[in-house]
Amino acid sequence: MGIVKAVCTSDRRGIQKTDVKSAQFEVGYGICGDAHGGNWHRQVSLLSADKIREFNERGANVEAGAFGENLVVEGFDFRSLPVGTVLRCNDVVLEMTQIGKECHTHCQIYQKMGECIMPVQGVFAEVRHGGTISVGDEMVLAPELKDDRMTAAVVTLSDKGAKGEREDKSGPLIKKMLEDSGYRVIEMVLIPDDLERIKIELTRLSDGRQANLIVTTGGTGFSPRDCTPEATMAVATRNAPGIAEAIRAYSMTITPRAMLSREASVIRNQTLIVNLPGSPKAVEESLGYVLPSLKHGLEILAGTASECARK
Repeated sequence: MGIVKAVCTSDRRGIQKTDVKSAQFEVGYGICGDAHGGNWHRQVSLLSADKIREFNERGANVEAGAFGENLVVEGFDFRSLPVGTVLRCNDVVLEMTQIGKECHTHCQIYQKMGECIMPVQGVFAEVRHGGTISVGDEMVLAPELKDDRMTAAVVTLSDKGAKGEREDKSGPLIKKMLEDSGYRVIEMVLIPDDLERIKIELTRLSDGRQANLIVTTGGTGFSPRDCTPEATMAVATRNAPGIAEAIRAYSMTITPRAMLSREASVIRNQTLIVNLPGSPKAVEESLGYVLPSLKHGLEILAGTASECARK
């Protein structure tokens, strides 16, 4: 159980938030009147009160809202909770969607202390049921409301697609196939064929959003700009080559040019990352072939199944 110590908002991004004591939470948006509200996965930010207290004891001398957090709560170590955790406060239901965030610019707190705790200790959530939260209200875990479906993210790599010069048909196709197989697709990303950018997104989706599965499409050929396998291997903690090998072996029964495909399949911590080709036809063939076997591998990775041979 936790107690809300501050409810903070701001009318624009990039500034410290102010404790307004009470606020209305809206499904599909976040906190009414807060600049960070919107139809995205980081609607509400939360920070543990004891983390702020520890930071102040080192000389920071900051007040609630200084890190851009919406809710300061006593009694929870949010950083220790997994993505997907459901929190309830009065009628408001929040689902944790991301742990930490990349710090693009160093704020005044960082300039003074050499660090900022929000990128490491802060978490983010979506509003699943609206209502009002005020200082002094009780917050509890609500495991009975948790969605237990496997989560997935889809990443499309395309220079032209990122510029709006080509429609992404493969990404939506992957999303539909995954959802038809019972996955909950938590995010779709369309970015250029840029090695560092791909590494950043794969790391964020694995570590921050804790997706069970990431499926990429595009950037697996011989073109000088095709770097998806290199980015995938760079973020891996363990190799899982059998999936990519199976895709190529199956694709070779369709076209001999499948030997030119360079897809990789790896594990990053608790996330499986699988590269697919860029064309919708190849996506449908490749994903359709390996999808029935992926669930068992993901269950083993999550610790909910044992490794036993199928008779």
